[in-house]
Amino acid sequence: MNLAVNFWLTNKGILPTTDAAVLKANNIQSILGIQSIDTGILGAVIAGIIVWMLHERFHNIRLPDALAFFGGTRFVPIISSLVMGLVGLVIPLVWPIFAMGISGLGHMINSAGDFGPMLFGTGERLLLPFGLHHILVALIRFTDAGGTQEVCGQTVSGALTIFQAQLSCPTTHGFSESATRFLSQGKMPAFLGGLPGAALAMYHCARPENRHKIKGLLISGLIACVVGGTTEPLEFLFLFVAPVLYVIHALLTGLGFTVMSVLGVTIGNTDGNIIDFVVFGILHGLSTKWYMVPVVAAIWFVVYYVIFRFAITRFNLKTPGRDSEVASSIEKAVAGAPGKSGYNVPAILEALGGADNIVSLDNCITRLRLSVKDMSLVNVQALKDNRAIGVVQLNQHNLQVVIGPQVQSVKDEMAGLMHTVQA
Repeated sequence: MNLAVNFWLTNKGILPTTDAAVLKANNIQSILGIQSIDTGILGAVIAGIIVWMLHERFHNIRLPDALAFFGGTRFVPIISSLVMGLVGLVIPLVWPIFAMGISGLGHMINSAGDFGPMLFGTGERLLLPFGLHHILVALIRFTDAGGTQEVCGQTVSGALTIFQAQLSCPTTHGFSESATRFLSQGKMPAFLGGLPGAALAMYHCARPENRHKIKGLLISGLIACVVGGTTEPLEFLFLFVAPVLYVIHALLTGLGFTVMSVLGVTIGNTDGNIIDFVVFGILHGLSTKWYMVPVVAAIWFVVYYVIFRFAITRFNLKTPGRDSEVASSIEKAVAGAPGKSGYNVPAILEALGGADNIVSLDNCITRLRLSVKDMSLVNVQALKDNRAIGVVQLNQHNLQVVIGPQVQSVKDEMAGLMHTVQA
């Protein structure tokens, strides 16, 4: 793709050149040693989508016997090279429009003033259940949408890129508020205060006889949130039973971004956990205003606790421990777990329709990502009975099973079990 872009630019007389003004005007960078238009993370996403579509279309293609060696999956890189070459010829024509759109998004967020971080924080939470939050996050962290500044004589774009450049620049004193307002500090009120308050509310609202059964579930989710910055184990406990609560949580998370920005806090990085608070807050001195985080987090703790406890009791929401049958199934699943992960992996595999129904198995930080032959064979309730926090069906063949921080162990056990069954 980059070779095709270079070919187009060369034929237009733009390249070769070392003129910094020309390179900057056309957004030309050296990519893998090739002078090409720097499309950034968005270009990588588009390329990934195109290759995925080509794979889905051609991975089982059958060619004539004389060319059979190049059939099936071998045909995918061949057709991908041809198509991406054509895409490379189109990029110089359409990319300026995308660049204008990205800049427009950045101007919109920045022109929103103190509400810009709230738009970002709320949008990220609302997109998270669908796995689309990475797109918004990447735009803000790595493109003009997150701002552009000159650091140590170099122009850098994206909130996280600016923060990291300032972190490594010996002449920089303090961090840019316009960059850090989209980073870790905004998550901390909800991650270190709000969600722990929600967890305590769910614990207090559970039936007394069930509290000891859900304690481990809530504590593990709490540790994942506060220490690891991974919130799905707690969020998915109420997302499906009370979507309105999740929307409120998203709004409060966004409000946390704005409050931190207004208070002038400058804590960067990405996770919003206790580690970021210590490493990028406390250890960088009072100039980061880290002391405001515990104050705001304490307020968020109370707000979340009151809202969640009221909503759960007022509307009889079936959060963990409120339903005796569900609590019993959780206890039964834990008791029957044969693997090191603490999960009944054979039961989870069976709930997915068995090894023969699984086409591909992968995982991210908290979720199993699967492609299956027949979605009708997937038993969602059985997955939840075996401690799956949530199930997101993307289409007729792809789904995500939210496990939590032990997802890697579950995936490894399942892969081993599938290999044994299919051997």
